[in-house]
Amino acid sequence: MPETGSIDFKHHSPADVSARPKIGLALSGAVMRGPVHIGVLKMLATAKIPVDVVAGASAGSIVGALFCAGLSADDLARIAPSISWRAIARPVFPRRGFLSFARLESWLINLMGGDLHFADLQLPFAVSATDLERGESATITTGRVAPAVHGSSAVPGIVVPVEHAGYLLGDGGVSYNLPVAAARRLGADVVIGVDLFVPTIRRPWGPLRFGFAAIETMVRRSGGGVDQADVLISPPELAGMSYIRTGAKQAERLIAIGEIAARRALPQIEAVLAAD
Repeated sequence: MPETGSIDFKHHSPADVSARPKIGLALSGAVMRGPVHIGVLKMLATAKIPVDVVAGASAGSIVGALFCAGLSADDLARIAPSISWRAIARPVFPRRGFLSFARLESWLINLMGGDLHFADLQLPFAVSATDLERGESATITTGRVAPAVHGSSAVPGIVVPVEHAGYLLGDGGVSYNLPVAAARRLGADVVIGVDLFVPTIRRPWGPLRFGFAAIETMVRRSGGGVDQADVLISPPELAGMSYIRTGAKQAERLIAIGEIAARRALPQIEAVLAAD
């Protein structure tokens, strides 16, 4: 275990939350940067810091759903190289989007071991999506998990939106990219936020570099979650990295970044837990 502090929860089972603060994770979206969340989960497991509830948007909802369904951080690390555009997307006639993420639902159902409902999950879980018709954030905690995650991952204008639970759902990053409040509503006393948007001015891009950095900033700050977390993990190593690259080497690199960032945050996490 890393040398971090004096708090050790290894004597408490996940269900034994009365003797400690209830810990929640808020996992942001960031397209294919999602394996960073797996690295954070791996380090929290190594440090014997339990996770009691999870809320996720977009890529964070994918990792969160699988974790809450019972897959360990090590299981997720083994799966990460298989996350590819071919596995989750297919091109469609551009009436409502250029891509369909319907394959994402089948992929999730297979990995979760069934078409699970939120009530079937081993940990309380919330999906942050955007209601495109009402123009507001939608937090989903009931019904089927896979279509909620599908909707939370559907980037408006690119991916076909999802009709589910009375909403027309688009990407959660539009309205609430780091759903800290959702984790608190699930009962978390302390929320660790994992933010994968690091605004960067990419100088080779010419004038577009300012526009793209502005988009990164808008998504990062949507919903205000980066200011609401008790501990914010935002790996600086992500600055300038691709949002769309996949593959085994990329997944391995992103997982390592998550582990390193979580290790740096352990003293702060332990201090917050000790003070709660």
